Amino acid sequence: MRSTQTLTRCFVALLCVAGVADAAYAIADTFDHTNFFTEFNFFSSADPTHGDVAYASAASANETGMAGFSNNAVYLGVDHTTMNPSGGRASTRVTSDKSYTRGLFIADIAHMPGAECGVWPAFWTFGPNWPASGEIDIIEGVNAAKTDSITLHTSAGCTVQNTGASLSSTNCNAGNADGGCSASTTATNGFGAGFNAIGGGVYAMEWKSTAISVWFFPRNAIPSDITSGKPVPSGWTAASAVFTGSGCDIDQHFMNHNIVFDTTFCGDWAGQASVWSGNAACSALASTCTAYVAANPQAFSTAYWMINSVKVYQDATLPAKRGMTSTPFTA
Repeated sequence: MRSTQTLTRCFVALLCVAGVADAAYAIADTFDHTNFFTEFNFFSSADPTHGDVAYASAASANETGMAGFSNNAVYLGVDHTTMNPSGGRASTRVTSDKSYTRGLFIADIAHMPGAECGVWPAFWTFGPNWPASGEIDIIEGVNAAKTDSITLHTSAGCTVQNTGASLSSTNCNAGNADGGCSASTTATNGFGAGFNAIGGGVYAMEWKSTAISVWFFPRNAIPSDITSGKPVPSGWTAASAVFTGSGCDIDQHFMNHNIVFDTTFCGDWAGQASVWSGNAACSALASTCTAYVAANPQAFSTAYWMINSVKVYQDATLPAKRGMTSTPFTA
């Protein structure tokens, strides 16, 4: 693990990158070490998922080394030294200033939180008035999970089919018994420890009016059109998940999404009593998720994100639907 002491604890000025990708997709935004912390805001309010977490402000994350840069990558970490922290273990959650409706979102990630008991990391997008504007969970899992869960959350009236993975439910309503429609993937190199062992890779999410699709490409198998900045999803291998179907008007249920990276602890999923007790490896360590997270800070030294870049492409034939929604912070 790279010591946070070696991180560059400063935030640099905005650098815009723009150009034409191909006949279908044109680059809209690039977020990387040159501009990430001027284009993403730190969320420091109470965790909506009721985790045992204290999300840090920009200034606090910068001062404590929980956010910064290493080897031209963006680092987002957690507190892994404090025993029994008051108010929850400190962590980071960031949200893009800009919001989007439809597009192709490509994240090159070098490291994500591993399969640590108590951890709930996610890379996702969501819109205002949740769940009316929808949520797309691209990377998500809890505790000792070895594979990624890709999930849609919506208001009532969205049922889907999926090609690429089995669904927990075809009903994406966040209020249903399953809390959405989740696709369980099978690639162990696409999440947690398996992902980190291969140096990470690329996740791509294509959001169209007809379907929402997610791909994962290991570091040694990233398509050349992605690395060249001219992505053509129709030429890629089969997606990990494709949500589609006449039972869901995607344009009605998904709009104006911000991009989010976060790491929480326990909460409504990882800390759920049946989930914790149902994991033999984790439940053997402590009776509850909360007790374990509080008393074992050293377990979370690898619970960090290293993000090389996030690129957003939009269909050049359609009107752009994005806009600045807040003012960049200064730390």
